[in-house]
Amino acid sequence: MNFVVGLTGGIGSGKSAVSQRFERRGIVIADADVAARVVVEPGRAALERIARRHGRGILKADGSLDRKALREVVFAKGEERLWLEALLHPLIGEELQRQLAEVNSPYAMLVTPLLQETGQEKLVDRVLVVDAPEEVRVRRTLARDGGDEATVRSIIKAQMSSDQRLAMANDVIMNDSDFAHLDTEVERLHHRYIELAERVH
Repeated sequence: MNFVVGLTGGIGSGKSAVSQRFERRGIVIADADVAARVVVEPGRAALERIARRHGRGILKADGSLDRKALREVVFAKGEERLWLEALLHPLIGEELQRQLAEVNSPYAMLVTPLLQETGQEKLVDRVLVVDAPEEVRVRRTLARDGGDEATVRSIIKAQMSSDQRLAMANDVIMNDSDFAHLDTEVERLHHRYIELAERVH
C-alpha cells in the first residue's frame, strides 16, 4: 500500500497552489475536487438525481452541472447541503480510492477540503493542513470564483474551523506569504515524506 499524505484546508487557503508544487516534484495527486466533478459528469446517476431534486435549471445548456447555481442553492439551505453530501461523499470516496490504487510515485497526496468530515482520513497516513487568515481566504476565493462575499463567508462558516483542522494536523503550511515561502515549505516537506514513505516500506 502506498504512503498517502492528506492535504486539507478551507476554501481559499491555497490547497491547489501547494498540491501543484508537490505535483511538479513528481508526486501523484488524487484530488477530491476532481473526483467531485467526475461523479457528476453527464450520464452519471448522481447528476440525474441532482437534476430531479433541483430542476433542469441546475444544468448548463450542454447538460453538465452548473456548479455555481448548485452552490447558491445548497449554501442557502442547510438541509440541501446535507442531502447533497450524503449523495456525493461515498461516490467521491470510491473515486479517490481508485485513483490512489494507481499511484507510482514515492508517496501519494490526497487533496480534499473535507478530510475529516467525510471519513477520508482513513485513506491517509499523515495530515498536512494549509491555512491562511480568513480575510486572505475570502479575497482569494472572490478573485478566483467571482460571486459575492456573503456566499464565500457562509461556505467558510459551514466548513470545519481552522482550529479544528490544525488540531488534527501532523504538518502545517501557513500560506499567508509569497510563492517563494510556499516553495521552501513544500521542498522541506517533500523530503520528509520521502523519508517517511521509505520507512513504511
